Amino acid sequence: MTASKTAKPTDLFDLTGRVALITGGSRGLGREMALAFAELGADVVIASRKQDSCDAAAAEIAKATGRRVIGRACHVGRWKDLDALADAAYAHFGKVDILVNNAGMSPVYPSVDAVSEELWNKVLDVNLKGPFRLTALVGSRMARGDGGSIINISSGAAKRPTPDVIPYAAAKAGLEAMTVGFAHALAPKVRVNAIQAGPFFTDISKAWDMEAFERRAKSAIALQRGGEPGEIVGAAVYLASRASSFTTGAVIAVDGGSA
Repeated sequence: MTASKTAKPTDLFDLTGRVALITGGSRGLGREMALAFAELGADVVIASRKQDSCDAAAAEIAKATGRRVIGRACHVGRWKDLDALADAAYAHFGKVDILVNNAGMSPVYPSVDAVSEELWNKVLDVNLKGPFRLTALVGSRMARGDGGSIINISSGAAKRPTPDVIPYAAAKAGLEAMTVGFAHALAPKVRVNAIQAGPFFTDISKAWDMEAFERRAKSAIALQRGGEPGEIVGAAVYLASRASSFTTGAVIAVDGGSA
């Protein structure tokens, strides 16, 4: 999927005829990316843990865009669920051109010595093991077919870990390393990149101490604010489309200039 020398700039972002699979796609950043891809012509598979949430988001996006959108319940920390998800996507649409590993979790804990083996495994399963498995499954099929684009949603915690998110930060740092490894493993037909997302106002932010966040934003974020979910779309569309045909193994920060 390369950019033609004669293509108009707007044509580079056209996703008509493509199929996107997005984990964690029923809400937050995932839903915004699913909607944007559909608006640009892609058919979409939305995956998250609850089937009713998937179905509701799929129906809304299909109605708004006229594209084919389906929902599929999947726990991304379970390999069998991911096998079934990949099979379902290919059975329904015949292919996947864009994969977004967006699902994630970061449970709170009172202190590092309170982190249980169960919590550690749960965080690593969802944020690292699942993306590895799904990338291996879908990416290998892409490489045998017409190629594609894989986008991993990382976090600023990978670069700036704080004491309250160490397992999550470790998983996201691993995800970024995995991005580079898969970029080489699946080349030249599949591009693999990551978005290092900063603080966005999603469901997770509802638990933030907003006064403390606003104070930190003024001193540690160049734009002095958190991001709105739709502000992830520009980078995601770039990486999903022909506009990024010479970009692979990259980690792009979308974080308002976080320090």
